[in-house]
Amino acid sequence: MAQDENWLEACAADDIDEEDVIRFDYEDRSFAIYRSEDSEYFATDGHCTHEKVHLANGFVMGKIIECPKHNGRFDYTTGAVKKAPACVDLKTYPVKVEAGKVYIRIG
Repeated sequence: MAQDENWLEACAADDIDEEDVIRFDYEDRSFAIYRSEDSEYFATDGHCTHEKVHLANGFVMGKIIECPKHNGRFDYTTGAVKKAPACVDLKTYPVKVEAGKVYIRIG
């Protein structure tokens, strides 16, 4: 994994299907990396803010990620809660794609 000024290489762009999410772990942190139906990429904290279940096992519907445990929903482009029981927004991170690689900035 390459690191440059807090940009971390998370995966290859093709590692994520459209309207899907994958898990990315770095040191003691975990993230969810999303690819929209328009092939835009987004990143959030990996765990649901309700009960800390990893969102990479969730269901992506348009711009929404649904937690696999209690069906809380978030807009993964903004981190905003969209459905209870989640009530705290997800933290989001800047994403860039260069030379077929997806990078997130966690700095």
